[in-house]
Amino acid sequence: SFKGHDISGLRAYFNDSYEVDDARGEANYTPMFFDEFQKRRSYDLRRYIPALLGQDSEQYNQRVLCDYRETISDLILEKYTQRWHDWAASGGKIIRNQAHGAPANILDLYAAADIPETEGEDIVKMKTASSAAHVTGKKLVSSESATWLRDHFETSLTDVKQAIDLFLLSGINHVFYHGTTYSPQDVPWPGWMFYAAVHFGPTNTIWNDFATLNTYIARSQSFLQAGKPDNDILLYYPISDEYAVRGKSLLVHFDGASKGSTVRQAAEYLWGKGYAFDYISDKQVVQLETKSGKLLTGGVEYQTILLPPVKLMPLETFEKVLSLAKNGATILMEEMPEDVPGLTRLKERQTRFKLLKGSLNLVQQPGSSVQKVKVGKGQIIVGSLTEILIQAKLRHEIMTDKNMQCIRRINGGNTVYFIVNRGKDYVNGMVSVDTPIGSAVVYNPMTGNFGKARTKSFETFGEVYLQLKPGESCIVEIYPNDITAPEYAYRNEYG
Repeated sequence: SFKGHDISGLRAYFNDSYEVDDARGEANYTPMFFDEFQKRRSYDLRRYIPALLGQDSEQYNQRVLCDYRETISDLILEKYTQRWHDWAASGGKIIRNQAHGAPANILDLYAAADIPETEGEDIVKMKTASSAAHVTGKKLVSSESATWLRDHFETSLTDVKQAIDLFLLSGINHVFYHGTTYSPQDVPWPGWMFYAAVHFGPTNTIWNDFATLNTYIARSQSFLQAGKPDNDILLYYPISDEYAVRGKSLLVHFDGASKGSTVRQAAEYLWGKGYAFDYISDKQVVQLETKSGKLLTGGVEYQTILLPPVKLMPLETFEKVLSLAKNGATILMEEMPEDVPGLTRLKERQTRFKLLKGSLNLVQQPGSSVQKVKVGKGQIIVGSLTEILIQAKLRHEIMTDKNMQCIRRINGGNTVYFIVNRGKDYVNGMVSVDTPIGSAVVYNPMTGNFGKARTKSFETFGEVYLQLKPGESCIVEIYPNDITAPEYAYRNEYG
């Protein structure tokens, strides 16, 4: 396609969501599938076709289906995404990939891209792309933004800003709009328009003010692209549990955690209570390292792994989790995993799994439903989500109680907060941040104004004076020491 063309100016190849099998179809087979399955799962799927179709015992039905879906996931990762990445790299290019919609573990697919990209308005889904970037040390994570907000001429720039702010809060730092069309000059008004609703074109009345929104995004991204994420929790994504549910078809198309899944429930709770987290997959768990009780991955430190209620966990994942605890990590579990997925060497894996579980002598904590066990230098804490988070003494931003949401990053010795007032009330006063304060600077990315903030400092947290109207946002950079800077120009009302 590119033969004879100069593409030296091209930065990246882009995949606009996974729609190989028409998004809802059943492109569920490749000519070499049986061979690939046997190579990965160590048995011949042709002997278990009734189980694959749900016509054997419940155990065989579930385990063969799980192996089948895991094989599909492996093939999409290895034969498509990684292969595409390597092909692009051979020509000096990178890839930007929307993995959602694939019948695979999208955390691994996102991680195989140079720039993972998400879309939508569901924070649980949006954080899958940013999590993969954070866990694997990628600097940029992007979004297809402001899609289908309202009809073409019914969407205001305020609507777009609210959508963009949610992306920024979810960890996106490289915003793209969905698209717009080139339109010939002689075409009658409104010219050619892109089908996906929001019209970012010169024939829209918002065009003259569009640069203001773009400048706001550019200023915000200049902070959110710098430094590293400052999230505490690695939330385990129990993909095997979702593979094991038959549903309506052999393929399961993942857009994020399914409705009613335990990981969605945990993610929504963490988000609502101001706990900073990233998802992590089985493949990513086994790559984790520990140092001084912290979990290390992609050049970022985390405080703990959190397991939502898990029925099926690969043996390798469970072994790694216990190994991390032995080396000093704190592991949080709502419940202990029940069993291993799949059919390969089942008795051997189940025996090992039961031995590992049996070695954990959980002790009930006085006056609590929480159970703990010391494992080497670390510990495992099991109990209700609310209680184990308290037991682990993890930071959480209480500003969420006032409908304010934020994301933190570390830049050198400073902590940077991007904060949005997503409530209906004007915020005018001290706002608590779960970071000690030496001094702080407030930046208004909409106006470009900035200055030294009024603050209060306590031993483990601080307070910053903020004035934010509903829908307004700001950036707060916290310094460990006192700095010299002009005072921020707060608004004062007289009379």
